[in-house]
This record gives sequence, structure tokens and C-alpha cells, in this order.
Amino acid sequence: MKGVENCVLAATVLLMVAAAVSAQESKASIRALGWMAGCWEMNNKERGLSITEMWMKPEGGMMIGAGRTVKGGKTVDFEFLRIVQDETGIAYVPKPAANKEETIFKLIKSSANEVIFENPTHDFPQRIIYRQTKPDTLSARIEGTANGKVRGMDFPYTRARCE
Repeated sequence: MKGVENCVLAATVLLMVAAAVSAQESKASIRALGWMAGCWEMNNKERGLSITEMWMKPEGGMMIGAGRTVKGGKTVDFEFLRIVQDETGIAYVPKPAANKEETIFKLIKSSANEVIFENPTHDFPQRIIYRQTKPDTLSARIEGTANGKVRGMDFPYTRARCE
């Protein structure tokens, strides 16, 4: 009987720890993502490509952003972006020009200079990562599996003037 009691006690402790970790993650504040605010740009002169992301500061439980890709002087892609916080936690919600619907990626990890959002049921990407490595740099990465192959794309941004 003592062994059963120990197993029940151990299971209870594990559930309490898991609940505490979950509660701690849900207490993450969108305000902590303020380091993403501003205008960010990546230029590839060889390809004639420029990608820009703009993020408003966290306010009212939300950050609003937009992205644009310009190639050869023409806009070839754009998307509207939101990071929202509600009672279920924090989520990244992109709406690329080619999609009719928004997609929700839940926050799975955050630190002082990194956030990771995930949606394992999405076609590609399943994971979106933002890191600030220096005050004027922002690294974005999308990754996941597409057509049975693991893929990833990096977007090394530098701070740009918001005009």
C-alpha cells in the first residue's frame, strides 16, 4: 500500500508542477515583447529584394504589425500581423495576402530577448521565432515540415527608420 501512496503522491506533485508552469506561461505579458516594436528591414541587393516588418508597441493587450516584400521595385507579397494576449495566453496571428483566413500560433516559450510561437497543425511553417541579438538587430525564423522535409528560413533584420 505504501508504494501506491508514493505513486499517487508523485503523480500529484507532477500535476501541481505542470499546472504551475502552465500558469506561469499564461502570466507572460505582451508588454515584455516591447523589444520587437519598431521598423525592421532586410535587404538582399543581389536578388533585388527588400523585406520590411513594422511593429507597434504593445498596448491594450495587442501588438499590430505589417510586413512587405519588394522585389525589383514591385511589392510581391505582404501580410498583416498581430500578437494578442487574452485569458488563454499570447498568440501570433498572421494574415498573409495569399490566405483568406488568419492562422493562430500559440506562444510556447519566451525570454527577455526571444519568443517562440507554434501551431503544429499548420502546413508551413509550424514555428515562428523572433530573437533580438543586439539592440538594432532582430532575427526572425520560420521553420517546420513541408512535403515531408524539414525546412527553415531566416530573416536577419536591422532597425530601420519608420517613415
